[in-house]
Amino acid sequence: MKTQGEMEAAICQGMARFEQEYMGRGPKDIQAHLLGDMLVVRLHGVLTAAEQQLVKTHLPEKGRDLLKEVRTQLVEIARPVLETMVRDATGVGVVSLHHDISTSTGEEIVMFTLAELPELREKRGR
Repeated sequence: MKTQGEMEAAICQGMARFEQEYMGRGPKDIQAHLLGDMLVVRLHGVLTAAEQQLVKTHLPEKGRDLLKEVRTQLVEIARPVLETMVRDATGVGVVSLHHDISTSTGEEIVMFTLAELPELREKRGR
């Protein structure tokens, strides 16, 4: 059994690995927050140079929509990998996954709804 901090750290490591392997680069910063049966992962600096150029095109709305569509498809294709990573880190299955990315800030949010509350080990006092 893990502490909440250990679970969140494992999620951060797994998401960083996922971004590197599936998107071609890792995030500049990442945080995971376990909130009851919800797991929220916030990634900063995830846009590649090509994606940054895409959203600066002469039709920025089209570039933004295309980028969001591609990222959403990639996350959906890799959903089993993400669900396994979350199950390994928390000991709990995933019910649903929600994803969005800001093309202006390069921030990405991935939220998982868990099947139940993960069992947590109490942090040892010093």
